[in-house]
Amino acid sequence: MYYKNNNSYLYYQKYGNSENKILILPGWGDTRKTFNYLIDNLKDKYTIYIIDWPGFGNSDFPNKDLTIYDYANMIIDFMKDLNINNPIIIAHSFGGRITTLLSGYYKIKINKLILIDIAGIRPRKNLIKRFKTFIYKFLKKLKVIIPKKKRNIYLKKLLKYFASTDYKNLDKNMYQTFKNIVNEDLKYTYKNIIQETLLIWGENDKSTPLKDGIYINNNIPNSELVIYQKASHFSYLDYPILTNNIINEFISK
Repeated sequence: MYYKNNNSYLYYQKYGNSENKILILPGWGDTRKTFNYLIDNLKDKYTIYIIDWPGFGNSDFPNKDLTIYDYANMIIDFMKDLNINNPIIIAHSFGGRITTLLSGYYKIKINKLILIDIAGIRPRKNLIKRFKTFIYKFLKKLKVIIPKKKRNIYLKKLLKYFASTDYKNLDKNMYQTFKNIVNEDLKYTYKNIIQETLLIWGENDKSTPLKDGIYINNNIPNSELVIYQKASHFSYLDYPILTNNIINEFISK
């Protein structure tokens, strides 16, 4: 099914028919399909809504740059128009960015939060990364001495060598949006979150390291952190049965 929002279409699926509702917000570049196991576990007791973010899965990317606040307002409109009132939100990675904004900034009415390896803390660049950024910017400026016909080839080679995997895998029309997202630090939202919150984190998460989970746990007043040993950024896929059991216990209390 599609939801129209400001001349763009957000693809979503709905499961179940209960008064108790769950909204699942996947990570960046991810789709609803990685949550099938969890959905099968919950759909008999809850009405579940899950989306594909613009540019991924079945949702097309709009013809404009987006900020993190554009995404949040998109979900606010989605919840309002589909009467998703006071839901439990399950969010992974990028979906956690949006969820912490909904709760800690916009103060949207939410029942409980389940945040899995979420993003939102802007990482500090170490000396090597700073040097790499400096070299990239310096080499980019050198394009003026390269013949115009060869500049695009030169810039593409620079991007291929210096850019992150996530950045290189994007369509061109999503570059600025990606920059807008990763440059936004959401630390200011955590202390404002009042909902009972379950944090699930992979011990070996390289994308959003465990230290982020510990920081968030220390700053969300009513939160609990569960750490999966040897798990990755996709901890809910590394431990699917355990995740189902923990979530069932948390939301049924």
